[in-house]
Amino acid sequence: MTVPLMCLPFAGAGASLFRPWQNHTTRAFQVTPIQLPGREERFIEDPYTTIDEAAAGCAEKVLAAAEDRPFALFGHSFGAILAYETARLMTARCMGSPQHLIVSGAAAPGLPRPYLGVHDLSDDELAAGVSGLAGYDHEALADPDLRELLVPALRADMTINETYQPVDITPLPIPITILRGVDDTLVPRSAAEAWSEHTTVGHELIEVPGGHMFLSEDWTGLWSQVDAILSR
Repeated sequence: MTVPLMCLPFAGAGASLFRPWQNHTTRAFQVTPIQLPGREERFIEDPYTTIDEAAAGCAEKVLAAAEDRPFALFGHSFGAILAYETARLMTARCMGSPQHLIVSGAAAPGLPRPYLGVHDLSDDELAAGVSGLAGYDHEALADPDLRELLVPALRADMTINETYQPVDITPLPIPITILRGVDDTLVPRSAAEAWSEHTTVGHELIEVPGGHMFLSEDWTGLWSQVDAILSR
């Protein structure tokens, strides 16, 4: 059975990040990007400014997209924390919960977040700081006009990420797979392994080639990993 895979992007990114996934040809999962406010077709909406607001908004989108089908959640970096909090909220409110949670490029809840202080910088410094820390150059951030449009959502996401403290750390009854780039200097292996404390069902840590933004370096390799995870 093809599983709807609800995908949440890293800070500042929109649902189009997952457009290449539409070319995925195997049958284990169907990509369903979740668009956050403040970007792309939801540009005129104000971005979320708290993790509670973001999780509640995402839970509604996921519930509508799932259409009563079993589903899985995937998130990278900031998106991983948002996916976790969305799963926690949906489970607590009996809204339906994912059959699998895949967290990528993120330290476990409760651990220090890696971008400390970046969200307080000026627009130019914020764009440069995020690119430098993540090792990822977003072409739009190099264009002053486009940067002005993108920075509000980026700043909002980074503020949530940097100030995030989980309120409830009760382990979830959901299996968690943790993906980490072997050269990721922002998320040490120990910080990724700590996700094991947040599930009662089972977990697996998979390290893949690349750094913090490995997902944008090797799409096909990541697809293969996700296929294997959701085919079990």
